[in-house]
Amino acid sequence: MTTDTPTKTPAARGRGVRQGPVDAALGLAGLAGFLALVEVVPRTGLVSPDYLPPTSRIAGALADELADPAFWTALGDTLTGWSVGLLIATVLGVAAGTVISGVPYLRRATASTVEFLRPIPSVALIPLAVLLYGTDLRSTLLLVVYAAFWQILVQVLYGAQDVDPVPDETARSYGLSARARIRHVVWPTALPYVMTGVRLAASVALILAVTAELVIGSPGLGARIAVAQTSQAVPEMYALVVVTGLLGLVVNVGARAVERRALAWHQSVRGEVAV
Repeated sequence: MTTDTPTKTPAARGRGVRQGPVDAALGLAGLAGFLALVEVVPRTGLVSPDYLPPTSRIAGALADELADPAFWTALGDTLTGWSVGLLIATVLGVAAGTVISGVPYLRRATASTVEFLRPIPSVALIPLAVLLYGTDLRSTLLLVVYAAFWQILVQVLYGAQDVDPVPDETARSYGLSARARIRHVVWPTALPYVMTGVRLAASVALILAVTAELVIGSPGLGARIAVAQTSQAVPEMYALVVVTGLLGLVVNVGARAVERRALAWHQSVRGEVAV
């Protein structure tokens, strides 16, 4: 009798260990080059400093923002809209996806509705959000939940569809309850899809949170960017844009870390191959 044991060759492990610092060095070099370019271009007159300030001026404006308590309040408002909206979308997406995938008739009945509603951009709902909630935080939540919900729901449906029918039928023949089948058969297969959906939804939710604040005027970094733009405070505007970019980077890195931790047992995360 033979068994297939997941293994990773020493050469592959060595390449992985060496690749990390190289990638980090290349990333820092690319960032330093971009910052140097933004410093040089406006100073040489290729672009007016009134529209694109040098990096040094943006850095100074960023330091001033960090010393302003109103900035931290705006950052907290943005993180609140993002986190609450993502949490609601995750709960609704996982629950709806589990129910729909568990009932074949319901899945066929809702397929066309899902495909019709999913492509509608969340920004198209801005007028509705303003009519319902004005510039309240709930307007941001409406847009964030709508955008993030479809990312998670579709991934849950894909994950449930990918379940191997043999163990599923075996579980049914042994009389396992629906709850037990979801826990022991469906969920281990669907979880990687769910985590992918949550990771994608985290970035989309942040984009929609800032967009809603920018367009609607609800409290947050987006509203602060709009104020800086209308008051011609160009370095401050770029500084806030840099903050939103860094925030997106932190969200993406954090989501990947959570995904790797939740799927530490899965082959796709371990990077192992069967030989």
